[in-house]
Amino acid sequence: MIILINPNSTQSMTDAMVQTAIDTVPQARFEGWTSEQGPPAIQGREDGAAATPPLLDLVEEASHAGASAVIIACFDDTGLPEARQRASCPVIGIGQAAYHMAAMAGARFSVVTTLPQSAPILEENIEAYGLAGHLARVRASDVPVLALENDPDNAAERVIDEIVAAEREDSVQSVVLGCGGMVDIAERANGRTQVRLIDGVRAAALVASAL
Repeated sequence: MIILINPNSTQSMTDAMVQTAIDTVPQARFEGWTSEQGPPAIQGREDGAAATPPLLDLVEEASHAGASAVIIACFDDTGLPEARQRASCPVIGIGQAAYHMAAMAGARFSVVTTLPQSAPILEENIEAYGLAGHLARVRASDVPVLALENDPDNAAERVIDEIVAAEREDSVQSVVLGCGGMVDIAERANGRTQVRLIDGVRAAALVASAL
């Protein structure tokens, strides 16, 4: 059993991410947990700090429940180093999985995320994973996380516009979709861009099932 933990408290995001994982690896068993004590969305360092303690409790609970792997389903990879110390199974961040997949898929990638305050966190994570040499740019689409849920059409258009700009300006082979709420963007962008789009939930599902 692979347990996907959403560090924010928005259940609909958990449901969408779990369904994406199931669709990606239908032979694996996925279960979704939502951190009810977390903030509604994680947008910057303060939200990440608030989300970490209840997330770590859930990671420990998942490990004790016999999970074969845990996916932290926030693109900031919230609490990932601490979570790995708490669990006896592999713990994978959706950002971590997406960046490594993008680095394998081509020499350079860009990231399209939500708000500008998320960009420094993602850049620091990419550097910590040893992949800074593959990164062209982290781009903010100025779309709040919850807008992906509450205003999906307009939010998707703004994200896709930024993807197209990355394809045009960044000389990249891939664009990483920098939010767990962007699971439907690749389908919406079909025919609008030729660059490879890498979704962290799908990437993490593949890595977790392989491990």
